[in-house]
Amino acid sequence: MWPKNAVEAISNAKQLLVVTGAGISAASGIPTFRGEGGLWRNYRFDELATPSAFERDPGLVWTWYQMRRKVCLNATPNPAHHALATLEQRCERFLLATQNVDGLHRRAGSLKRICLHGDILDARCTRCQNIWTLTDEECIADENDPQTLPHCARCGALARPHILWFGETYWPGTIETAFQFASGCDVGLVIGTSGAVGPPAALIEHAARRGAMTVEINPNPSSLSSVVEHLIQTGAVEAMRALISALDT
Repeated sequence: MWPKNAVEAISNAKQLLVVTGAGISAASGIPTFRGEGGLWRNYRFDELATPSAFERDPGLVWTWYQMRRKVCLNATPNPAHHALATLEQRCERFLLATQNVDGLHRRAGSLKRICLHGDILDARCTRCQNIWTLTDEECIADENDPQTLPHCARCGALARPHILWFGETYWPGTIETAFQFASGCDVGLVIGTSGAVGPPAALIEHAARRGAMTVEINPNPSSLSSVVEHLIQTGAVEAMRALISALDT
């Protein structure tokens, strides 16, 4: 499954970049909340994941995100998530840049990670920009009572989910840090992303232009398949299990 030179490159990498998308969480049962059947109370994903929706009805938006948070917390990290945490421990310099907000990489033990689109387990103050991990108590709210919604312990202002919404730019320093790391990586590994979201896909393209070996794990070819050196055309769990096994032999 894994070409010998790809395994050797990962084994010897001094600086390894991994970019993950929704495909790595598929085996954990995380829905995308997009597309047909993705309605919630007759709202589409893109009608709720916006600054204007939060300004108009913060209770409604928080209730939706609390539902999504429960879905994510009821899921468990799968072997692909755990394999990346293992890979991190073996590499001198490692960065995981994930498009996923489900928090599964965090729970699997990945420490050197950047959540490009935020983390559903976190909140951010709308005034002082304080970011913290939500407690279960903070997520028991009456959407019709603003006082029960999460508020900042530092300044008392209303909090919002720490998620990148439609119409917003990346959190300061997030994408810049990832590109800086991609500039010097030996290997760029992309797992379970269609490549449709510009900046995350551009990280692998950037790494390839800088001379890194690039590998894609995806059951189906994507827009990145013509860019990478190797395409491992299978699911994330099977591919990562095979990689760890190959590294151990």
